[in-house]
Amino acid sequence: MKLLGFLLSFFLMSCGGDTAANITKSDTIKPAQTTAPVKKTPVSSNDGSFASKEAIAATNTPVYGKGKADFTLKVEGAQPGQSDLIGFYAEQNFKADETQIQADGTIRFNCQSCKDGQTTYPQGLYYVKLAEQKYLQIILGEDQEFTMATNISDPDGMMTVKGSDDNQAFFENLKFERIGSPKFSNINAKLKGVAQNSPEYNKLKADMKVLTDERKAHLNDLYKRYPGTLFASFKKAGQEPELREDKPDDQKVFYYQQDFWNDVDWSDRRLLRTPVINNKVKRYFKEITAQNQDSIFASATRLVDQLLPYPEYYMFIANWVVRTYEPTKTTLMDPEFVHVKMIKKYFTQERAFWSDSLEVFSLQQRAGEMAQSLIGDIGPDVISKDLNGKTHRLMDSKADYLIVYMFSPSCEHCQEQTPKLVEWYNKNKSKGVDVYAIALDTNIDDPNELANYIKKTNMPFPCVWDPTNRSIYAKYYVDITPEIYVLNKERRIVGKNLKVFQIDTIIERDKEKQKK
Repeated sequence: MKLLGFLLSFFLMSCGGDTAANITKSDTIKPAQTTAPVKKTPVSSNDGSFASKEAIAATNTPVYGKGKADFTLKVEGAQPGQSDLIGFYAEQNFKADETQIQADGTIRFNCQSCKDGQTTYPQGLYYVKLAEQKYLQIILGEDQEFTMATNISDPDGMMTVKGSDDNQAFFENLKFERIGSPKFSNINAKLKGVAQNSPEYNKLKADMKVLTDERKAHLNDLYKRYPGTLFASFKKAGQEPELREDKPDDQKVFYYQQDFWNDVDWSDRRLLRTPVINNKVKRYFKEITAQNQDSIFASATRLVDQLLPYPEYYMFIANWVVRTYEPTKTTLMDPEFVHVKMIKKYFTQERAFWSDSLEVFSLQQRAGEMAQSLIGDIGPDVISKDLNGKTHRLMDSKADYLIVYMFSPSCEHCQEQTPKLVEWYNKNKSKGVDVYAIALDTNIDDPNELANYIKKTNMPFPCVWDPTNRSIYAKYYVDITPEIYVLNKERRIVGKNLKVFQIDTIIERDKEKQKK
């Protein structure tokens, strides 16, 4: 039942993207940007699976319409004022053009803000902003000379289109979904409250199949009547894969994930100028991939490896993963695992064609620092001295579980967590645990700062300090303090980025794992 609800809840998402009404006044609209980031260095790759130089060069040039852009949208009841044409690129919006809404609600765009002699806009999905802070979605495909008309009271429902197959198909589909989506949502809600395989459950499943079949027939009819359109490519890409009923329940999510990208035409670069790719990327990683570092990295490599021949998608998704799983930007226990391995594999001189050598070097260097302390790896040893000059070696401890605690005396969160760690240690020190504390960012002009902190918190375990940073550099990565690592008896890192109250859970989880 949980699996079914998980999959059905995204019926509306499979329409291919959010409706235009989701943009608000507070959303950031970027300045006009109609090309991918400029390639800074030539590519010299011996990897035959990687994109050709011609394909890489094409990432700097959008797929424009043909002929001339000149379209009119008449919105009866719209207030006069400025109207912006807002486009997509990857996960950003940009203003492609602007014009005035006439007194009769007429809005005309004819590429007046286009640059470099262009007479059409990049093909993609666009928002047309109305003066009432309302938005309409339209598709700009190959043919960008057309007319549309509607009423401000129901813009999507009352839309008529002349001269644009893309928009004719788009609004036919919107009207269909307005009727079908509530029915599907109603069935989904009822399914959550009935027993699986009960008569009521089977009846609801049958009703759902009828709706699903109607929807398939509707889309197939649109694809047949409007072949080769951006709408068709966009809509197909947004479809959810069918659940493989022939597979055991415990394997259905696996195959669902395997099939997730089947309907995306990676050779169609226009899809990056619609919301569908960004929406699917977020869903793929955040919802249908297990939220642990191994699964996320496996999903990333499975996807990115197939994109090597498609540089625009490869660039966007590889960067998205690295940026999303950067330390402090996710609740994942070990985002550094994903971040590091992605950089090591894909952000090289040969593959990161959008970066110069200095940027690649900087990324690789930082990844190298993080790579020393990833979950599952043997923790590095630390040999350093305390305030009295006594040397303490981390790996000298014989405890079953070793806590590495890094803090700064001036850190407010450290001042909160340190007393809790002291309490935890005093309670558990006879149970095979030990703590090794490392003081960071101490005030070298105030030698008493650390001593006073240790005394104030009654710290009973070793606390080392190295103002030169030599003995602790590139050992245990710290993004923010306090930082807690847990090492097991084998001295493998089994937990990191923790609060004190989470330590027991990590230890118990590892103990259970050791029993298997």
